[in-house]
Amino acid sequence: MGRTRTYRAAEDCLSVRAAWLHFIGGLTQTEVAARLGVSSVKAHRLIMRAQKIGAVRVSVIGNIAECASLEKQFSDRYGLDYCEIVPEIDDTAMPLHELGVAGAAFLEREINSGQCSVIGIGNGRAIASLVSEIPHGNLSGISFVSMLGGLTRNFAANPFDVIHRLAEKTNSPSYAMPVPFFANTSADRDVLLAQRGVQEVLALANRADLILVGIGAVAAGANLVASHVVEPEEIMAVARAGGAGEMLGHFFDSAGQPMRTSLTDRALVPPLESLQGRRVVAIAGGGEKITPISAVLASGYLRGLITSESTARAILDKDYKREVSTSSDTVQTQVGVVA
Repeated sequence: MGRTRTYRAAEDCLSVRAAWLHFIGGLTQTEVAARLGVSSVKAHRLIMRAQKIGAVRVSVIGNIAECASLEKQFSDRYGLDYCEIVPEIDDTAMPLHELGVAGAAFLEREINSGQCSVIGIGNGRAIASLVSEIPHGNLSGISFVSMLGGLTRNFAANPFDVIHRLAEKTNSPSYAMPVPFFANTSADRDVLLAQRGVQEVLALANRADLILVGIGAVAAGANLVASHVVEPEEIMAVARAGGAGEMLGHFFDSAGQPMRTSLTDRALVPPLESLQGRRVVAIAGGGEKITPISAVLASGYLRGLITSESTARAILDKDYKREVSTSSDTVQTQVGVVA
């Protein structure tokens, strides 16, 4: 009896994975079969089984065993209140579609819970993908507020600033911060922050019940550079100083320690200390985000994370190797002292 139940549970999990790849990922049954290492007939039966057990509705529901295990590891290891890890269709690409679908479903659940009246929104490609997956509708009792300046250095619109698209899709009050993400100088930042409209938006951001953010890389190809928010040399200066990840204009080293940089001094964002203990949920994934996510997780500022399966495994592997290396260095130091 025990073996039968275990087999059924395993088949249910495999069925959910097959259904996710087929309905959300857009793979054909033949492609699903190749991905899971089963025959085409088996893939068809798995998809039909997922429908039969009620896992397929408008979207695919249910825990995928491997991802559920990873979610528990992340929650326990990094002190997260919420963690969702999604399988990706192509391990070599940025899983923006998968993250967008998962992020939109998470946001919908949060709105339906009735526990959020103000939701803070960061920027980046994953956040933009989330917004693109939100259906058009009329939301009542919810306000969205940008957590950062929505313009580039030359005051052009930031292509990854999504607050206006949220307003269009939800017909909800949405408040933008009509200033650059980073001012040209710290003196310019002080002048802009003194404006009454900016102060009002920041005050609303400080009341956000939930804050959704992206996580940025610290490299010449980072999204901050691609969107013309900062210059390549500016981000590389942070990298040379040990920067490993960025969240809402705040930079962290590989150990999760906040860094004081020239960019930080010019960022038009809520101060880092104002995020402590709040519901900050990051949506990020892909090979270039492994080190940045690891750094931000180590900072302790995140309460939740939505990422991809391969990203999650790589982060755990990276952190494990770092711990082993640190432990080895400690042992060698102790032996040297004894000698």
